[in-house]
Amino acid sequence: MSFLTPKEIVSELDKYIIGQDKAKRTVAVALRNRYRRSKLDEEMREEITPKNIIMIGPTGVGKTEIARRISRLMDAPFLKVEATKFTEVGYVGRDVESMIRDLVEAAIRMVKQKRYETVKERAAQNAEDRLVDMLVPNKKSRQQQNPLGALFGMGQQIESAPAETDEEKQKRMTRREETIKNLKEGRLEHLVIEIEVEVNAGSSIEIPGMGGESMGDLLSGILPTKTKKRKVSVAEARKILEQEEAEKLIDMDEVTQTAIETAEQNGIIFLDEIDKIAGKTMGSGPDISREGVQRDILPIVEGSTVMTKYGPVKTDYMLFIAAGAFHVAKVSDLIPELQGRFPIKVELETLGRKEFELILTQPKNAITKQYEALLAADGVNIRFTEGALKKVAEIAQIVNESTENIGARRLQTIMENLLEDIFFNANGIEPPVEVTIDEAYVTEHLKKEEQYQNLQKFIL
Repeated sequence: MSFLTPKEIVSELDKYIIGQDKAKRTVAVALRNRYRRSKLDEEMREEITPKNIIMIGPTGVGKTEIARRISRLMDAPFLKVEATKFTEVGYVGRDVESMIRDLVEAAIRMVKQKRYETVKERAAQNAEDRLVDMLVPNKKSRQQQNPLGALFGMGQQIESAPAETDEEKQKRMTRREETIKNLKEGRLEHLVIEIEVEVNAGSSIEIPGMGGESMGDLLSGILPTKTKKRKVSVAEARKILEQEEAEKLIDMDEVTQTAIETAEQNGIIFLDEIDKIAGKTMGSGPDISREGVQRDILPIVEGSTVMTKYGPVKTDYMLFIAAGAFHVAKVSDLIPELQGRFPIKVELETLGRKEFELILTQPKNAITKQYEALLAADGVNIRFTEGALKKVAEIAQIVNESTENIGARRLQTIMENLLEDIFFNANGIEPPVEVTIDEAYVTEHLKKEEQYQNLQKFIL
């Protein structure tokens, strides 16, 4: 787990998300408590379960963005999934246990990547040795055994190549040294060679009741590995061989065991759109109830054991963060048992003009910085004045209040319309040009398209 303190977590989130201080603090405390729990003795650690969170707020205010940033901050398995993807047991669709299987897969990828970093140098060296052997093959004796003779322990040499002379060996060693030097200096990167690669011919169709195992998983230990020859450049061959060598050096049993333990103790699942399953009916059909999906999710959140193809996985100590707009449904529409499993409820604030101005410039990935970078690739250097940004923020607030409130996503719609002519005319051929976007430019281009009156143009 990460050792970041709550203040440090909030500070990192502030770099990308404007406002929502209460939600940031709540999430930061919950994440830090995972680390605090890991420092306790085993008896006390088993008694402390995570305090799951429900984030309530309209679309576009930062719920999903908080989840995305958390996944990059925390050194823990993380999964984001939409509650609307699940159906009741007995119906065609994804069952709720699939989220745990997906989390385990994410944990295995995370642990495997860490192990790969530890063997990376050794794998690269082994791959380079194999490349040299392919480019400068050794002259070996070829022997064929008589099948009958081999059966009775009487091998009979039928054919053999002449042994390598000292002169030939010296020439080969010289060529190897030259090849190694050229490989290190990158002179052979575009040379095309033929290598053998493994072919994954297994079926990916899951078998019901087998914990997510597919036909390919079952047959992988029975059928021999198939290979095929491919012609690739030395650069591509090096990547393939490095991957193969790393796989040989990594103990996958240890990786799997560590990943399951990490998922059980530190796993975080972000359950989005939970408000869409609040109530008693499901929009996809009269027989599938939202309440039924909730009851299927309940044991996962309460703590249960889910069978996966890697073995049983306990969900007792996983942290669940749910989120929803709750425009139509309310949190109280969830079944009481599920409500009780999310004791922490935090409301996110609706964004206004002030927040829009900050969103346009303050975050490290601010939308204006993104558009500036995109147009700079075509030799157009745009600059936004303070007045222009205030005008864009004002229009975003007006449109959100007049039509559907989609939060900060409205800024993307407005900016696309504002810069449409520049994007269309930029071709990268002409000398670099400077374009200043001021308040007058914003007013002219948005007014020309009647975006004050024709507000339907902004509806996504």
